Amino acid sequence: MRYLTLLTCAFMALLPLQAKALTQNSKTEETVQTVTPDEIKRAESWLQNLHTAQARFIQTTGNGTQLVGTFYLSRPGKLRFEYDPPLEDFIVADGVFIYFYDGELKEQTNAPIQATLANFLLRKDFSFGGDITVAESKRAGGFIQIKLVQTDEPEAGSLTFAFTEDTLQLKKWRVTDPQGAMTEVELFYLKTGLNLDPKLFVYIDPNQKDPKKRYND
Repeated sequence: MRYLTLLTCAFMALLPLQAKALTQNSKTEETVQTVTPDEIKRAESWLQNLHTAQARFIQTTGNGTQLVGTFYLSRPGKLRFEYDPPLEDFIVADGVFIYFYDGELKEQTNAPIQATLANFLLRKDFSFGGDITVAESKRAGGFIQIKLVQTDEPEAGSLTFAFTEDTLQLKKWRVTDPQGAMTEVELFYLKTGLNLDPKLFVYIDPNQKDPKKRYND
């Protein structure tokens, strides 16, 4: 599987404050501490038990560009990243495919979820094992950070989750591609256990004349 090398931006918003995100300054690096196996297990359990969620997010790319929007999640298989105006871009995973709509080009591209990094979070059964390996774990900058790679292709990129130390709740993540380019997402006002509208997770072409017709009908 090469879902870390295919459409890495699928998890960009799943798409971050570059200076404040998971990378910390030298002062913070001096206080890095070990994460216990129990804490890793608790983080794994938190992700496994995460079924629905909604949050505001800030996305920061490696060049410092920051975008803001709203993130929706319905596991297994579904998510949506809605960017604030004036951007018309959005990302939708409908349980089978993940769609990327470029508002400037008025075009969409898509790929099977399992061919993207989004599969790390959207799979039905989440565990730090099997085809996922914990490459690194540490406590730094007020977060418990867990870096994941593909077991069979660890050089194909990585996904790092950052959890709050006190409640072990997901706060941010970082995607690093095989060339070392990073995109980070930080969540705000996270709510879980919600009843979300199923229509959020259906791709509808903004350019189609019939608004009732779905792309995947």
